[in-house]
Amino acid sequence: MCGHDNPAWNRGHDPKQSASVPAARRQAILLGVGLVTLAFNLRPAAVSVGPVLQNLRSSLGMNSVTAGLLTTLPVLCFAAFGALAPLGARGIGVHRLMLGSLLLLTAGLTLRAFADSTVTFLAATVPALAALATANVLLPSLVKQHFPQSIGLMTGVYTTALAIGVTSASALTVPAASLTGSWRGGLAVWAATALVATVPWLGLLRHDVRPDVAHHTAIATSALARTPLAWALAAFFGLQSLQAYAAFGWLPQVYRDAGFSASTAGVLLGVVAATGIPVSFVLPRLAAKLTSQAPLVVGLSTSYLVGYAGLLLWPVQGAWLEALALGLGQGLFPLILTLISLRARTSEGTAALSGFTQSVGYLIAAVGPLLTGTLYGATGGWTVPLVMLSALVVLQCASGLLVSRPRYVEDELPGGAVAPAPVERV
Repeated sequence: MCGHDNPAWNRGHDPKQSASVPAARRQAILLGVGLVTLAFNLRPAAVSVGPVLQNLRSSLGMNSVTAGLLTTLPVLCFAAFGALAPLGARGIGVHRLMLGSLLLLTAGLTLRAFADSTVTFLAATVPALAALATANVLLPSLVKQHFPQSIGLMTGVYTTALAIGVTSASALTVPAASLTGSWRGGLAVWAATALVATVPWLGLLRHDVRPDVAHHTAIATSALARTPLAWALAAFFGLQSLQAYAAFGWLPQVYRDAGFSASTAGVLLGVVAATGIPVSFVLPRLAAKLTSQAPLVVGLSTSYLVGYAGLLLWPVQGAWLEALALGLGQGLFPLILTLISLRARTSEGTAALSGFTQSVGYLIAAVGPLLTGTLYGATGGWTVPLVMLSALVVLQCASGLLVSRPRYVEDELPGGAVAPAPVERV
């Protein structure tokens, strides 16, 4: 081979390419920081309300019906606005859309922290949740676009940041409210973290380009309704989210009814949430290395069943182990986000698949807390609700097995496979 044809030789003697390596590395670091800060802010807007809901209701004169709507609003907004995210990304560019979402989130959280009426509070909450829905959908696409060889690692990084955000909002909102003397301060702190998260995305704007329509095949989210893979993944996502929302909504009451104090019930719920932090970091990397993710689906689903069986049979003696088992089962969430990236050939396909999966999935998830509470109220105990949740774990596992074998959603679209579009990597 001639020396000038040797890629290694060229890399060593091309000044432009040599100069571009540090720039590409800086860009990758900036994008990594942007993903982490964005992911950290994906849940506090929804989670932070619960700890101060009683004080908030008293201050704004919010009735119980409106309070119920407020707790259900995140799931409904995630379902309604998530499907629009891929369209927005195609129109203005994904990095611009991420920055716009963070600015909208900051504005909404700031406005609701100073709301003087229930109407204003709800009106400010909806756009904030719409911003979260957009970011939820596009994060897997960003990883697919910029880190196609490190999907497991980067998914693990941002899902870990998301888990830390959930735990922080659950644990720190009340102390922040006490420190500032009002529930308003407890909510306003999350507007500040969202504003900080905009900084790296300002540096990424120049990196944003609109897709080249001559070489890039647009995939409408609605088109995926004709693919079995998209429906199976949506069912898997929805049933997992149903379990998560039911657990975080009702586990404290389960523990209280078992005889634990309110503070201990809160700590046990914190164990469930905190267990997800290391799991979120390790699991996506493992999933990306496997040809089939079926063993992970079965193992994590079994962990859910162990936790529910313990709550039924040994709610006091085994409380801490049950919390760990349920927390481990929550690892299905980062697994699903990894699968969204692995089951599409392109970043465009990933965005469409993510939009469809999350929009349909969150509609399924919205049933969880309501159905669990209804069964609890009708039976006066937790046996029937926990048996119901266990049965849904079996369905969740079945849908997970359907998406565990390697295949691509583009191949199931009418017209056959979509050729991979050029992607811009950093």
